[in-house]
Amino acid sequence: MDTMKPLAQHPDGVPPGYPREYERDLRLSDGRRAFIRPIVPEDSAHLAQAIRTADPETLYRRFLGSPPRITPTLLAHLCTVDYQKRFALIAADPCTADGIAIARYEHSAAGAAEIAVAVDPAWRRAGLATALVEMLAEAALDRGIRTFSALYLAENRPVTALLDLVGSGRKETIRQGFAEAAVALDSDDVAAAVHQLGDLGDDR
Repeated sequence: MDTMKPLAQHPDGVPPGYPREYERDLRLSDGRRAFIRPIVPEDSAHLAQAIRTADPETLYRRFLGSPPRITPTLLAHLCTVDYQKRFALIAADPCTADGIAIARYEHSAAGAAEIAVAVDPAWRRAGLATALVEMLAEAALDRGIRTFSALYLAENRPVTALLDLVGSGRKETIRQGFAEAAVALDSDDVAAAVHQLGDLGDDR
């Protein structure tokens, strides 16, 4: 049986514009460490495996229903980004090199982007989703994006809490069990949060 190669912490063959400054080693609130870096096309096999093996609730919350059919075209789209209007971060367990989370933003309108985050259940409630959203906000502000929006199940209240961490003036609309919220990114809040992430990464 073929075995999948470990998820590379520092990939060698990276696309043009790959921002190595977003490679971060973080200590989470429960003491575990997570390595975060921008996604690369070679991550497609790991992402496909993650989708195939994810628990039903995670898939339902991430895709707002049944997950899409996994095809080479879909994987290429998800793993090939320009690191400008489309940006994605993955997180891995440094002990096993297994992928544990993914977060992305997709440009949706002038100065705005939609975000999505998925975290392995075993790694939730440790601050990983928060760190990913804060890093996405940092990247977005550096690239001229000033607003984050998200479409999610109305019962999934943690999404609104994540948005509130990086922005203000949240506007939310709820229809037929789905919610859509948008916040204006606050550069001071984001800078302070990212600075704190740097402190956590240095705490070894």
